[in-house]
Amino acid sequence: MGAAPTNGGKGGEPMGTPSDGIDVDVLIVGAGPTGLFAAYYAGFRGLSAAVVDSLPETGGQVTAMYPEKMIYDVAGFPAVRGRDLVDGLVKQASQWNPHYLLGRKAETLTESGDRFVMTLAGGEAEETVRARAVLITAGIGEFTPRPLPAGDGWLGNGMVHFVPVLDEHAGKDVVVVGGGDSAFDWVLALHPIARSVTLVHRRAKFRAAESIVNEAREAGVRIITDAEVTELRGDEHGLADVTVEIKDPETKEVRQEVLPAQTVVAALGFTADLGPIENWGLEIHQRSISVDSTMATARKGIYAAGDVAAYPGKVKLIATGFGEAATAVNNIAVEIDPGAHLFPGHSSG
Repeated sequence: MGAAPTNGGKGGEPMGTPSDGIDVDVLIVGAGPTGLFAAYYAGFRGLSAAVVDSLPETGGQVTAMYPEKMIYDVAGFPAVRGRDLVDGLVKQASQWNPHYLLGRKAETLTESGDRFVMTLAGGEAEETVRARAVLITAGIGEFTPRPLPAGDGWLGNGMVHFVPVLDEHAGKDVVVVGGGDSAFDWVLALHPIARSVTLVHRRAKFRAAESIVNEAREAGVRIITDAEVTELRGDEHGLADVTVEIKDPETKEVRQEVLPAQTVVAALGFTADLGPIENWGLEIHQRSISVDSTMATARKGIYAAGDVAAYPGKVKLIATGFGEAATAVNNIAVEIDPGAHLFPGHSSG
């Protein structure tokens, strides 16, 4: 998804190469929708930009978690598939040719003269990026899926946490484990193309919205509650079936049932943390970075936008992140060049 250009461009050329260090006006930490729009907007303001992300592809959580899901809160689109939104954002940013550093983890952040110096890990060798300003668009930070105990050893061999390509599961028996919105999203997305879809949840109540639960029931999806997947078994072709232990809510008796399954989607949520960002001298509360109305953090020259940014009344939406990215970049432009105008002029021709 979203092949990314690496250098040059009308927005100002990043100087250097990964081996000797890259020098840009603004370094964007996070290649999700907010970061991609920030890369576009930096070019629009004539600023060179580099975008770093620990994931190997652009799109952040959208790419990793729900590329096939429909998104309903982006202005101008009644609904847009996650994958298509990311592709459009990459294409929009590409006219300014930002420099992408994917599969790299932002580590230390120091200052040298009028530049921030960030070290990156994850490439063939340690890399550095120099920037006049930093914009953090890291979403929820690094996220780690919660494991399915019975699935130990099966990840990538029939068990998955996310479903980037729905068609890979067409004609298969699928068991989705979990009770949140993501679990039901996968159920509804896979139900039309899979041979069978069964949802297994350990409680009778769901974290998912009632409307999406009802939609799954009305679609005829089998939902097994008060149950746990206790074993995955395979044959010469791979994963073949799972054992589910189901507790009777009244008698508390437990019975076992074997379900055919060539795919198990372990949608049990995830843990997240900001990693090294927490050591960058910022004001952080509950994995969010405090910002003011300009999206500036407590450390001069560092800004934040999107889900990672926090202020009174904040609403975490993709649409909100786009506006915050524009606000941050416009204020960065003035900080870099005090003679620049905060208001960039209308973006229409």
